Amino acid sequence: MSRLQPLTESVWHVAVPHAFMGLHVGARMTVVKLSSGGLLLHSPIPVDDALAEELAAQGDVTHIVCPNLFHHVYAGEVKARYPQALLHGPAKLVSKRKDLTFDATLSETPHPDWGQDFELVFIDGSMIHETVFFHVASRTLIAADLIENFQQCDHGVTRWYLKLGGLWKKPGWHPLLRLVYLNRKKARASVTRILDWPTERLCLSHGEVITEHARNALYLGLRWLL
Repeated sequence: MSRLQPLTESVWHVAVPHAFMGLHVGARMTVVKLSSGGLLLHSPIPVDDALAEELAAQGDVTHIVCPNLFHHVYAGEVKARYPQALLHGPAKLVSKRKDLTFDATLSETPHPDWGQDFELVFIDGSMIHETVFFHVASRTLIAADLIENFQQCDHGVTRWYLKLGGLWKKPGWHPLLRLVYLNRKKARASVTRILDWPTERLCLSHGEVITEHARNALYLGLRWLL
């Protein structure tokens, strides 16, 4: 059975179990076929031989993106598998992960290899230092820790945490995690730009992908900040 799930003809995603502070939040990597021909891996997860074979069927991995200060745990092993790929991350992650060799620092200016593919917005005022990607051709917003969307969860403690935060079966961002926004005025300006995108799909690192009424779901998940 294929692990790589198609979202559009040029966007795929694959999810794996992942725990953070005891919570079963999972992790999702998004794969995009660039107009230049290579593959971009957003928020890398472990890539075993079977997944590597599926990826190879779509193209050569040319870029690996750590979109914020938290989604980098598997970057080293993925870079080792694809040494020719360029590794991207926020400036603070470059200084934090001295064990990794980053080829480029994320900014709102896309890399030349994917300048025609994405629009980018850096979330200002946040401790997470995330850059959110918008794939123009498919109108897919790709984000790691912008919002979450848990429609199901078999882990009791995690389900309790989600219900307590008002996030059970609805998109949003837990009240406890809102503390990472140190300057909400700056963050609000960034989020307003993101909401202007004509988003039709949300590919999120935590929870389920959203393919219907995506723009409205994005607004509902972010309205606490507006």
